[in-house]
Amino acid sequence: MSYDLIIKNGTLVTASSTYKADIGITKGRISAIAEDLKGENVIDATGKLVTPGAIDTHVHLEMPIGKFTSTDDFYSGTKAAAFGGTTTIIDFVETGKNQTMIEALNERKAKAESRSIIDFGLHMTIGPDDMEKLDQVQDAYNAGCRSFKIYMAYGMKLNDGQILRAFEAIGETGGLPIVHAENWDAITTLIDKNISEGNTSPEWHTKSRPAILEAEAVGRVIDLATYVGVPVHIFHISCPEAIERVKNARIQGHFVTAETCPQYLYLTDEVFEEEGVEGALPICSPPIRGIIDQLELWEYLSSESFHTISSDHCPFTREEKASGLSAFNTVPGGVPSIEMRFPSIYSKGVRGGFITENQWVDLCCTTPAWLFGLENKGDIQVGKDADLVIFDPKKEKQLSEDSLHEEAGWTPYKNMKITGWPEVTISRGEIIVKDGQCPAEKGRGQFV
Repeated sequence: MSYDLIIKNGTLVTASSTYKADIGITKGRISAIAEDLKGENVIDATGKLVTPGAIDTHVHLEMPIGKFTSTDDFYSGTKAAAFGGTTTIIDFVETGKNQTMIEALNERKAKAESRSIIDFGLHMTIGPDDMEKLDQVQDAYNAGCRSFKIYMAYGMKLNDGQILRAFEAIGETGGLPIVHAENWDAITTLIDKNISEGNTSPEWHTKSRPAILEAEAVGRVIDLATYVGVPVHIFHISCPEAIERVKNARIQGHFVTAETCPQYLYLTDEVFEEEGVEGALPICSPPIRGIIDQLELWEYLSSESFHTISSDHCPFTREEKASGLSAFNTVPGGVPSIEMRFPSIYSKGVRGGFITENQWVDLCCTTPAWLFGLENKGDIQVGKDADLVIFDPKKEKQLSEDSLHEEAGWTPYKNMKITGWPEVTISRGEIIVKDGQCPAEKGRGQFV
């Protein structure tokens, strides 16, 4: 049999096993996994790991927030993702006030299709203005939105009754509710109190969003989902108190899954002590917490209490962050992590002894694909899309705005050294990153 491309001599790492084999690729799919495959177009992966393409299930590209729009568009963001070994992202759709879910989906989808270099999916957001559109949830599901975002914070916040109604509508379709869980009423009360007392510096961002309130919201949303009888996925958990609620719910038999992000695994609240705008750059929500919280999150990862690691990539420029310096609550929230996510979890997680290579692939590739219905992604199997990463476990990379490909012009991980980095990224059988170059054409990404 002839192959379009063969990856030879690599060590294949999946969620369940690690072994040496060659991979044959034909027409964008994995067509053979065997020893000593022959062909003309060969990549030698000797000494390298070969993993599924990573899947980032939580990104915000070209996302309007207030008077700003997140810095990376669907081209620059997916290009940066590809350099970091990510071959599929899931972004978000929000409806306009007089717009149907399908109209909003088609508009967002067209924007991504014109620019993305990797495949993408979309979560449908259900905000307060969408409560009269719940009869459209089935249409959105049928059109490819298998998951539905619910906020318990910001202007998109749903109250408990609205969450209940949204869960019922999502449950009837077989979709998955995904939730930003924070106790917004208590948080806004604390913000107002702290601001009124003159506590406006970035460190008060974390102090206004205590861990116990994040945990309370996680517990409440689990209870609501349990009452309705739907599964639920909790986004960006930042503290042990919150993941403990998930762990206990699962012990009781509830279908709850949880995500965390690199910012909570690499950074601590000391970042807010920097002078001027530097201390405001890492503001995101839920907030970056203390070193004990960080170490405990790694322990929960080790014990498989978490199910996915995403980036929650939502960057703004230094100038845009500086526009809110008068008080921590006016700084646009979000950090860039889309490129460093996959290799960083290998570097600190696997090399640091917190998780195995197989857990790394499971958290970043396989369970994300399974959870969000990406049937042809996330694993190395015959018949699956040939989304693959040739990963050099010894390659060192020092992170900086110059070494990364994101557009924000800064990174909260500046000067951190990562050991382990993608050498080649392949999407549906096409080499999209190799030798530090990205030959992929804008708009080659497909909606999945």
